[in-house]
Amino acid sequence: METEKAVKLITATIRPWRLDDVREAVAAMGLQGMTITETEEYGVREPHTEVYRGAEYRVEWAGRIRLELAVDDVVVDQVVEAICNIARTGRRGDGRITVAPLAEALRIRTGEMGRDAL
Repeated sequence: METEKAVKLITATIRPWRLDDVREAVAAMGLQGMTITETEEYGVREPHTEVYRGAEYRVEWAGRIRLELAVDDVVVDQVVEAICNIARTGRRGDGRITVAPLAEALRIRTGEMGRDAL
């Protein structure tokens, strides 16, 4: 069935200060809506110690933004390329992008399914 293969989920973890540029690029492609979550990543940098209110503690986590976009299969490569180009700094911890097929997409308000739900 073509509808099942037509929708992909792009999940990207990026540096927080890259979010506005990524959002603008996705909007310029005509895509509407994405889910944004503040998250923490472990292992993206070497642990270090910081002092807060006189107490020393070890920092092993890095703040990141997780984006989720359900898109038509036709534009997946363009969206992934745009996110990569904007989020890339060339330093460790730039992030990750995964693409997975969605079995179905459904717009709750209207009941639209597949590509129409995007």
